[in-house]
Amino acid sequence: MAYPFQMGLQDAASPIMEELLHFHDHTLMIVFLISSLVLYIISVMLTTKLTHTSTMDAQAVETIWTILPAIILIMIALPSLRILYMMDEINNPSLTVKTMGHQWYWSYEYTDYEDLNFDSYMIPTQELKPGELRLLEVDNRVVLPMEMTIRMLISSEDVLHSWAVPSLGLKTDAIPGRLNQTTIMAMRPGLYYGQCSEICGSNHSFMPIVLELVPLSHFEKWSASML
Repeated sequence: MAYPFQMGLQDAASPIMEELLHFHDHTLMIVFLISSLVLYIISVMLTTKLTHTSTMDAQAVETIWTILPAIILIMIALPSLRILYMMDEINNPSLTVKTMGHQWYWSYEYTDYEDLNFDSYMIPTQELKPGELRLLEVDNRVVLPMEMTIRMLISSEDVLHSWAVPSLGLKTDAIPGRLNQTTIMAMRPGLYYGQCSEICGSNHSFMPIVLELVPLSHFEKWSASML
């Protein structure tokens, strides 16, 4: 959950988000080093009148400033491709949940159960209880077991939506007529908030996502009470 005036990303709650945070720090350090080098060169050129004639047309310098950017790009591309394939990989999911986007609410169906489905609407501001978050609370939370591989099938019934939960590293487009999928694996219990991340109409800001990750025993009790 983000806090006011937060500058960085949310704390990671899944292995994928941890990898994304590491990649963000890795890339940011490369950008910082490049920016420092360029700033140093500019400051040197502006503060000295001396010219080193042997470096103005040297083959070695041209070789270095051609090869060095290629090496830097490879250092960024290889970790990026690794994470990209990790995000697309789904290994024997223990549970499948189908998510449908509507204007302007989400509906969920637990396909491993015979009749377990519900709609999830945002709770209006005037109906919030003390401690609940404005524009983020819903009447029906998505309860899922933690430390298990869960497959989310995501689509839409009307316009483009995007199902996004930042702390889990999830953002998948909900496209009418197309079924996208993503994987959830949370390493600790808790409430994880998200929102639709694709402008989908006048009430785009009012279709939040709330995932409640619980131990498997609690999930079994919840699913039995819903059937």
